[in-house]
Amino acid sequence: MADLLLREVVVEGRLVDVRASDGVVTSVGPRLTARPGETAIDGRRGALVPGLHDHHIHLLALAAAERSVTVSPAATPDPAAFAAALAAAHRSLPPEAWLRVVGYHESIAGPLDRWRLDDIVRDRPVRVQHRTGVEWVLNSRAVEVTGLDVADPTPATGTAMSGTEGTEGTGDWTGDIPAIGDPVTGVEHDERGRPTGRLRGLDRWLRDRLPREPPPDLAAVGQRLSRLGVTGVTDATPIDRLEDLAPLAEAAASGALPQRTVVTGGPSLAAAELPSPLARGPVKLVIADHALPRLDDLVGWVRTAHEQDRPVAVHCVTRTALALAVAALDAAGAFIGDRIEHGSVVPPELRRLVASLGLVVVTQPNFVAERGDRYLAEVDPDDQPHLYPCRSLLDAGIGVGGGTDAPFGDPDPWLAIRAAVERRTAGGAPLGLREAVSPERALALFLTPPDDPGGEPRRVRPGAPADLCLLDASLSQVLEEPSSERVVLTVHAGVPGQR
Repeated sequence: MADLLLREVVVEGRLVDVRASDGVVTSVGPRLTARPGETAIDGRRGALVPGLHDHHIHLLALAAAERSVTVSPAATPDPAAFAAALAAAHRSLPPEAWLRVVGYHESIAGPLDRWRLDDIVRDRPVRVQHRTGVEWVLNSRAVEVTGLDVADPTPATGTAMSGTEGTEGTGDWTGDIPAIGDPVTGVEHDERGRPTGRLRGLDRWLRDRLPREPPPDLAAVGQRLSRLGVTGVTDATPIDRLEDLAPLAEAAASGALPQRTVVTGGPSLAAAELPSPLARGPVKLVIADHALPRLDDLVGWVRTAHEQDRPVAVHCVTRTALALAVAALDAAGAFIGDRIEHGSVVPPELRRLVASLGLVVVTQPNFVAERGDRYLAEVDPDDQPHLYPCRSLLDAGIGVGGGTDAPFGDPDPWLAIRAAVERRTAGGAPLGLREAVSPERALALFLTPPDDPGGEPRRVRPGAPADLCLLDASLSQVLEEPSSERVVLTVHAGVPGQR
């Protein structure tokens, strides 16, 4: 591995050169002497910061989304636009190929079922995923192909893994805040006993009945993240089979996925040795509000993880889920590194309990910008000031890390940074302005160590991994209007990426 010399970059306010050797920063200082064979890059006095780490992402789902039709209230705001998007995709596909649609929300065209989808596309199998990841809707051709109208899959019964199994689905149920009392996991039927095409929590069942597809293009995902200045990720999908991690391990080993990759996995992999070069993160536990686990079960899962010297990352998107998580962690005994994923609603009374247990919160401020207008219309007004909090957590002494939850959210962390500062919806309405943080603190959400998302931000200094992000101006200038357009170069373990 050749040495890398970044000339005239600004590190923590100082104009310096930075040398990296064997994937590690070895020298930081003014006017370093060039070495034979060294790759030298002129930084043009741009800021050099550690590469960003997305503490909550779903890589395989992001790759799958790249070959899907993505709909959203912004892109397809009404039934006509939704129908046009599906019809256009239908015309572009070969006969009998599946049409995969992601990101659907009821505000586009109301609740979907097989018959409404038949009115748009009847002659090919279609599956539409709700933007929360909680549900698929199949048209009648897809119902026929999967055999859903012949024999129903056995419904799951309220486990922490409901709706998140396997790699076919997009992972977590986030972005929206589910209501208590949603239908349980399984297949919905109409009054005549016919399947409506709506499946909840049956990702693996569906995946096993789909035609074999090419492996996910993780190289494209890696390149996309690299252009955003991202050098590390924590995949927060609660995968429960080692073989499902093979695509990630292969892409990371080959360099197709240049980001340092930490994976969680579900409780069944708590004791598993993960394939190299994947790093083992916390055990992912999902508290699904539509099918809440028993407290004793949740305590057992936490203890199982802790017995393997692994912390847990507990998915919480409502007050109820957070209260249950806190109760379980209190009963099991909190472990260094235990964290709350999303912390979508953290009111003061629960904030104090989170702080007392020493928990970290990994949050997604990008949802304030991406979905804030919907939250203002649908979320209980008592919860709105506490949505995706940041400032109040920091003030309470709670460590906070940042994630995008891509593909549920946009994978660009700079959008999340900006949202954490501005706390404005896409329509410009304020949402939780008291939770706003400074631009520097917002950036720090993505600079904390992979194994300590609430810790001190990483620094560019000798001995640190040479995972770096070069910007096109001073840090203060870039943070006036945070944008990934300001990323000039991303360096992975001392190797410059492509722009």
